[in-house]
Amino acid sequence: MPAPLLHIETSPELPKSADAVVIGGGIVGVFAAYYLAERGIRVALVEKGRIGGEQSSRNWGWCRQQNRDARELPIATKSLDLWERFAADSGEDTGFRRCGLFYLSNDEAELDRWARWRDFARTVGVTTHMLDSAEASERGRATGRVWKGGVFSPTDGTADPSMAAPAVARAILKLGGTVHQNCAARGIETAGGALSGVVTEGGTIKTKTAVLAGGAWASSFCRQLGIRFPQASIRSSILAVSPGAEGLPDALHTAAISITRRRNGGYTLAISGRGRVDMTPQQLRFAPQFLPMFLKRWRSLAPGGLEGLRSGHETLRTWPLDRPTPMERMRILDPAPDETAIRLTHERAIELLPALAKTSITAAWAGYIDSTPDGVPGIGPIAKIPGLVLAAGFSGHGFGIGPGAGHLVADLVSGAEPLLDPKPYRLERFDASAWGKVADF
Repeated sequence: MPAPLLHIETSPELPKSADAVVIGGGIVGVFAAYYLAERGIRVALVEKGRIGGEQSSRNWGWCRQQNRDARELPIATKSLDLWERFAADSGEDTGFRRCGLFYLSNDEAELDRWARWRDFARTVGVTTHMLDSAEASERGRATGRVWKGGVFSPTDGTADPSMAAPAVARAILKLGGTVHQNCAARGIETAGGALSGVVTEGGTIKTKTAVLAGGAWASSFCRQLGIRFPQASIRSSILAVSPGAEGLPDALHTAAISITRRRNGGYTLAISGRGRVDMTPQQLRFAPQFLPMFLKRWRSLAPGGLEGLRSGHETLRTWPLDRPTPMERMRILDPAPDETAIRLTHERAIELLPALAKTSITAAWAGYIDSTPDGVPGIGPIAKIPGLVLAAGFSGHGFGIGPGAGHLVADLVSGAEPLLDPKPYRLERFDASAWGKVADF
């Protein structure tokens, strides 16, 4: 079933031209469009289905610095500030709050890794607290267990996946931008080798700049343009329970289960890293690049089924621009949740936190997490097509760092001083020979 998602009404008429077109209405796409509109740039955001309908409404809602890859930590830190600033500047509510994120463990090796990360984080001004056994057990008293240790990251927090992307879309409209749901981008037009328009099912928008923030669809869209972007999707399942459990942390991670309080007082439950690999033509195409990651995670990943083939987001075929595309046949990726994973998640949650026995399951859903071979997103211009910028492959981290990613994209498009160093996200790292030379900033 679809994840909970706020419905919004959007612009009825497609503009004939725009200064910039953003393709994809997930959290990265909406923030990119918002920061462009904030600068007075005429922006049109096109989304094949609903704003936030795919992974942006199907995640935990965590906005964290804790345990980030060193390359992602700067954008995570900036994003936390931007989440707060967005609410103040726009008057829109994304549900963001710095409630702190709490981790518990009985694994000495895991605790050692967290301590090493804490030491690294100190060098870049990030605060995180290692907890000894007494502190961890007291803070985690809802489990009724004694723990060897834990971590508390007080400046991290959560936002509400059911409302965040729609809230940002409303802010775009306030700034004079346009937002178009049920309007798939089929491809692009070029003139003199540079981008000159975005072809949608509702007509062509003339523009010299486009941002491709297509989530799990980004690689197959790139293939239409002769661009190789290695991407593989993992089907992750999640469930929500009703209000009724008292005395639980707002956000807790353990190896067995992770929980997040929802705005209605219920909780989202998930097992970190667990997922199904649904085989697709694209999975096979990029298998050599993703094999190291899959082998590293073999304990938490399991073979999937035909969901990926039915969804069509990882096709290798090309499509004409004057007929419906796979994106119009599958407006919103809504794969079936893994029933085994859902049962196990619920059982583990009640075992760890007995108060959850007072609740009932209200929903269960799945989503495709689009990953890159190194688990870090690709953000930057595509040298082969001047005017086209890619922001995709967020590897399950896109929701929390969405504001920073969107701001960085707007910086690159507008020529402003980048919010942070964009080099770690440069596209050439995936395959320099395929991308050609990527311009320096």
